[in-house]
Amino acid sequence: MTSVAGAGATEIEVEDAIALVADGGYLLDVREQNEWDAGHAPGAHLLPMSTIQERIAEVPDDRAVYVVCHSGARSERVTAYLRSLDLEAINVAGGMMAWRAAGGEVVQSSAT
Repeated sequence: MTSVAGAGATEIEVEDAIALVADGGYLLDVREQNEWDAGHAPGAHLLPMSTIQERIAEVPDDRAVYVVCHSGARSERVTAYLRSLDLEAINVAGGMMAWRAAGGEVVQSSAT
């Protein structure tokens, strides 16, 4: 897998994702509601993996979508699914565990 942002990249290092999201990039959090409530990146959009197929219309098709979960496994699967639909999806390596470890901001609330 590619680990740098750029055309055709399938995965991005968490530090790069933090910077891109801070700059207005679209972060799609595919964890479940209880995980989201415990802490998520500010500005992230919650769309649990379990609902992705029925809610696919909510995923932007006009820009890159950075996909995150707890550790990177679910987001990798969702990224592959979104890419199969010709969406520009990029997995955030290491998920929210890496996000926190890299000093990325985390907020707690139930708002999406």
